[in-house]
Amino acid sequence: MPPRAREQLETPRLIIRDFVPGDAADLHEILGDPETMKYCEPAYDFEKTRRFLASFCIVRGGAMAAVHKQSAKVIGYMLFNETSPREYELGWFINRHFWRQGYAFEACQALIDYAFNVLGAQKVFAETVDPVGSIGLMQKLGMRPEELQHDPLNKTTRYIYALKNTEREVLI
Repeated sequence: MPPRAREQLETPRLIIRDFVPGDAADLHEILGDPETMKYCEPAYDFEKTRRFLASFCIVRGGAMAAVHKQSAKVIGYMLFNETSPREYELGWFINRHFWRQGYAFEACQALIDYAFNVLGAQKVFAETVDPVGSIGLMQKLGMRPEELQHDPLNKTTRYIYALKNTEREVLI
């Protein structure tokens, strides 16, 4: 049985909502793009996207869709998952055609506010192996470095940043 539906969130340019089966083509534009996926895993083919959408995004409720209000297109995959009580993992993939326009920040900020103000989260964290772009966004969101994990086999470093409710600046 799917998890209970979450609130739909609205920002000036986005609607953030649960994924639905009809999002497969838009999600594939994101997860099927090698440039978008270069710090994660190989780009998905359409069938893998469809299975991932059904099993993780919809059945498990592990992610939400960021929908561009003007076009009604899903432009963002927003990982938003409770990993332990009152602790949420946040992640994002934005359609490459919408990069560098502030959409990731807008969507992440809305989810952070939702986590703390509605769900009572104590901590929101994100992780990346991208030492530039993603870390810059994490810092802009107010997150602080929490842990570094070195993987000598793959020659990568995983950067984990977090924001605790007690450290958060509330913008009014």
